Amino acid sequence: MALSRRYKESQEKIEHGRLYGLREAVDLLKELPAAKFDESVELAMRLGVDPKHADQMVRGAIVLPNGTGKSVRVLVFAKGEKETEAKEAGADHVGGDDLAKKIQEGWLEFERVVATPDMMGVVGRLGKVLGPRGLMPNPKLGTVTMDVAKAVSESKAGKVEYRVDKAGIVHVAVGKRSFEAEKIFENASALIGAVIKAKPAAAKGVYLGKIALSTTMGPAIWIDPASVQRAAA
Repeated sequence: MALSRRYKESQEKIEHGRLYGLREAVDLLKELPAAKFDESVELAMRLGVDPKHADQMVRGAIVLPNGTGKSVRVLVFAKGEKETEAKEAGADHVGGDDLAKKIQEGWLEFERVVATPDMMGVVGRLGKVLGPRGLMPNPKLGTVTMDVAKAVSESKAGKVEYRVDKAGIVHVAVGKRSFEAEKIFENASALIGAVIKAKPAAAKGVYLGKIALSTTMGPAIWIDPASVQRAAA
């Protein structure tokens, strides 16, 4: 695939083989030629874990200090007073069996699913649809809860979920190219700190491996893992 002139110009500004400090990387990213749209800023981390083993799974959620720059559509499975609470908190869709039927018929116009514990019987029937898309509510992520107002508010405020994939990589968007450098830095620092705290007891050797910061259409800027670990300590 031929590289665009903009991509080549970006590559030339990045010192080959160098590992940057996180703040340096963010500042450099802001100096790179921008695309014609507001790209996402993405952070990828290779972890020293084997996701095939349940005791080495790394998964969690965090509310980014400055949000993601993206409007998230939240669906809530609730009834009674909790249905009212969810609507007042700003949920885009609230219901029960009616929503489950729509989803089973192929409707997927939402990015986050929250459910009260008593509605998990309904949600459970959607496992084959929601599970592969990473949308299944989970109490460990705060998406199975009686405090639906809080869950909706956090989702709207910029809560992101992270999960290590089969290759041992965590990949999360930490903002938009249009964000001020300080806001990107704060979001990236918060995510890295959360992933470090989520280190499984069963993980051996080097936990935080390669780290790359990039925009949607830009080349990777490699970050020094030791420097971010020291900052998070």
